[in-house]
Amino acid sequence: MKNFFTMLFASILGVFIAGFILFILSVAFITGIASMRTDPAFVLEPKTVLEIDLTGVINDRADDNPFSFLLNETKVYGLNDVVAAIKKAKENDKIEGIYLKAGMLQTGFASARQIREALLSFKESGKFIVAYGDQYAQNAYYAASVADRIYLNPEGIFTFQGLGMNIQFEKGFYEKLGVEWQVFKVGTFKSAVEPYILDKMSDENKEQRTSILNDIWETLLADISESRNIPVEKLKQYADECMTFADPETIAANQFVDGLKYKDEVEADLKRQLALADDEDLKIARVNNIKSVHSGIEKLSKDKIAILFAEGTIIGDEQAQFFNSGTITAKKYMEEINKLKKDKDVKAVVFRVNSRGGSAFASEQIHHAVKALKEVKPIVVSMGDYAASGGYYISAPASKIVAEPTTITGSIGIFGLIPSGASLAGKIGTTYDQTGTGKFSNFTRETVSIPLLGADLVLSRPFDADESAIMQAYIERGYDTFLSRCAEGRGKTKAEIDSIGQGRIWSGNQALANGLVDKLGGIDDAVEIAANLAGIEQYSIGEYPQQKDFFSHLMEESLKNAETRIMEVFIGKEALKQKQILNAWQTFDVRQAIFN
Repeated sequence: MKNFFTMLFASILGVFIAGFILFILSVAFITGIASMRTDPAFVLEPKTVLEIDLTGVINDRADDNPFSFLLNETKVYGLNDVVAAIKKAKENDKIEGIYLKAGMLQTGFASARQIREALLSFKESGKFIVAYGDQYAQNAYYAASVADRIYLNPEGIFTFQGLGMNIQFEKGFYEKLGVEWQVFKVGTFKSAVEPYILDKMSDENKEQRTSILNDIWETLLADISESRNIPVEKLKQYADECMTFADPETIAANQFVDGLKYKDEVEADLKRQLALADDEDLKIARVNNIKSVHSGIEKLSKDKIAILFAEGTIIGDEQAQFFNSGTITAKKYMEEINKLKKDKDVKAVVFRVNSRGGSAFASEQIHHAVKALKEVKPIVVSMGDYAASGGYYISAPASKIVAEPTTITGSIGIFGLIPSGASLAGKIGTTYDQTGTGKFSNFTRETVSIPLLGADLVLSRPFDADESAIMQAYIERGYDTFLSRCAEGRGKTKAEIDSIGQGRIWSGNQALANGLVDKLGGIDDAVEIAANLAGIEQYSIGEYPQQKDFFSHLMEESLKNAETRIMEVFIGKEALKQKQILNAWQTFDVRQAIFN
């Protein structure tokens, strides 16, 4: 026994020493990379143009993980940074215009519209906006359509063909695998289960998706028509002709762009407009540069309005270890909301929700925290591209809800998907027997364990009639709770919510008409409403969760790695992995409130 503890202590000490050495080397290595990536202090000069890159991914907020660039080459921007840069450019005399570089933009139309609205506000200053693209995605063109001059590469691609939604149906794949999905749901329109049990959309799903696409399309067409002076009916005709692979000369003839030019020609025009000599470089400020530029419109006040960003899938605490980012974890957001509730300087909160939903249980916990916050100070929800299902669940108790016309929201419904691997068990040659103290002793416990792999992820048999009835009642109880939360938050009856619920999705326009939201607009509108509800005129803005600096991230990752290594010493690497999967599986919320 003495030898065992001696060896155990030595192993743990070895882990700490190795971890410490690795930490020092990591600091040196990563700091070196970070220093190479860090731009020198930016000095804004006269006759500067703000360049906004409408390519890559735009999230509500850029990932604050300094190591993300090692894992992902796709450019990721924060919508908050883009909009803030446009606001600063409007007020700063050294910036004379905006240069939009369009491309294949990955973001929703609600985010694109917020950029568009910021650009429209910028034009009030009398400064110019010029857009250029080798190619234009529809959402990038929607944002860029407000520009004074729009140019396309003479060999470029211009996408304009209407909106669509495509779903991959995987029923056949699982049948070949030997897995059957047992579905329990409430909501005629709750479509997230369909890819597992159907080979095409249900009529109800096709109806709701067609309705929402048409509504969003009408909004886009109306805005583009106003900016480009092209009749809506003409725009519809051009979309039906599919401009995506049209000759660029046709794109120009149809007035989508003002000319066909190469990038160097557009930038030469910009230099002439800025009265720069031919041998002078075009002075460019990018969004990241503008972060360090002081704004004359910043409000200095002890009173604060907090903007709490919640973006991604809503998950339980045990599932968080499998995600690097892009999730809304119940525990984390309950803590953030409680901090804001106790902060006396925070007079109101804007809850920025951009989520398709997720765990019903996790959504309920966040809902409870939001409701408790509202009893102390105003909280106004600003909906992003999505605030559907669980995303609406956590929004419902807010003092007011603001959505973009093109936001996708609603989807008030609950479902559960339970895999049965009876056929899979037959294919791999495993059999099962059981004993227990009662009728339901082994309910949900009989799983297929694949030899050599050891993963228990599917049940070894489907539920019988009594077990299915229990599960359906559990799902229906979750839906009833969801209805109650929405009814209380929106001042409606459960029957009224049910009539616009049943899992159906709505556009922001439609949600305003049926009472699911209070106003159409973006974050700025939500901030204004929050200030009015709090009765304050002077205030500063704070963004939460507060983003960590480089060394905080490094320490956090190192501690996680050290903890993992110690656990591996005790139980082994493979056993630890199985334990983590088992914990996540056992705590996985069967009741899902998500729109797919």
